[in-house]
Amino acid sequence: MRELRIRLLAGVFIVAGVLSWAGARLWASIGTLPSVPLAAPIVLALIAVVLLSTALSIRARLKAQRERRPEAKGVDPLMAARAVVFGQASALVAALVSGMYGGTGVFLLESLDVPARRDQAIYAGFSVLAGIAVIAAAIFLERVCKLPEDDDNNTGATSAA
Repeated sequence: MRELRIRLLAGVFIVAGVLSWAGARLWASIGTLPSVPLAAPIVLALIAVVLLSTALSIRARLKAQRERRPEAKGVDPLMAARAVVFGQASALVAALVSGMYGGTGVFLLESLDVPARRDQAIYAGFSVLAGIAVIAAAIFLERVCKLPEDDDNNTGATSAA
């Protein structure tokens, strides 16, 4: 499994932001604008909390295993792999959604004097912040579940049977 690349996430964020900004300008020329739901930052924040709590739980279990505590519960490798896949997928979606709301929010900065658009810009800003929290929690989860480097396998030498 490959690690998340910050460049990829930043690229998705920027492309989605530019396309969303252009789409918002086009949509506004028609006379309406799609709204930023109040639930967007809430849902993203909940996903960040789930990812962070999963990472902290796995980290505590691994620490207890390393210290060989008798009450230590092991970490199922399949569960850890699923958690990492969930984190990576969440980070990619969060980068896309944050970019979309970020582009819309930048467009909405032009008309902050209208109360409804100001509220939409605030929701968009909180959505971007919550999306960044999802990405940070996903990267932390990935680092927690990363296997230690195996020096014997990295040398390229094969042992004779």
